[in-house]
Amino acid sequence: MSEATDNVPDGLSVSPTGWALLGMLSGGDELSGYDIKKWFNWTVRFFYSSPAYSQIYSELKRLEQRGLVTSRVDAGVRSRRMYRITDPGLTAVTRWANDEPVEPPTLKHNPLLRVIFGHLMNPGRLREVLTAHVAHVEQMHQAASTEARWTGEEPAWAYARLALRWSEDYYAAERELALRMIKDLDEVDEVFAKGAQGGTKFPVRDYWYEVERRIVAEDDQG
Repeated sequence: MSEATDNVPDGLSVSPTGWALLGMLSGGDELSGYDIKKWFNWTVRFFYSSPAYSQIYSELKRLEQRGLVTSRVDAGVRSRRMYRITDPGLTAVTRWANDEPVEPPTLKHNPLLRVIFGHLMNPGRLREVLTAHVAHVEQMHQAASTEARWTGEEPAWAYARLALRWSEDYYAAERELALRMIKDLDEVDEVFAKGAQGGTKFPVRDYWYEVERRIVAEDDQG
């Protein structure tokens, strides 16, 4: 998760993780860092990186220093620090949700990065990578489906359910795309082998720039 800070009104500087924490506290309940981590793992992890405990506690401390949350030590069976959003904190996160620019999602797809450099892979290795990826997305799809089903019992979780249903559909589509790549591997291996016999290298600089010029010309005509 990127920790580049966003400059917001009133001189506040809050990280993306900080906004996520404030959003989780916006319901008004006291939550511990453990509670927040569980919520991340339960819902947010399907579409956004889940921060480590250390990052959560560091962010909560910074938010408290800015007056956006308060905390107290709950001296129960297990002593723990509980956090609650303040009125300024609720105002700030509401303003962020409504007014701050929404950045386009950034995709960091490690299996696909291996695919584009498949010419470096040992025979059969790329198929192993994609097969493992299919197993991962199937697991995530099943988990998102289960979580989405359980959110249906609580009206206050309606928006969370909407995000989880999107996650369920996303991983279903990701699985089908990965399976299609596995199916196409033999044909791709054959095509690349023919190119290699003709002395083709990856990437071919002159051809790469020629394609770029053609694309620009095509866009200009459109």
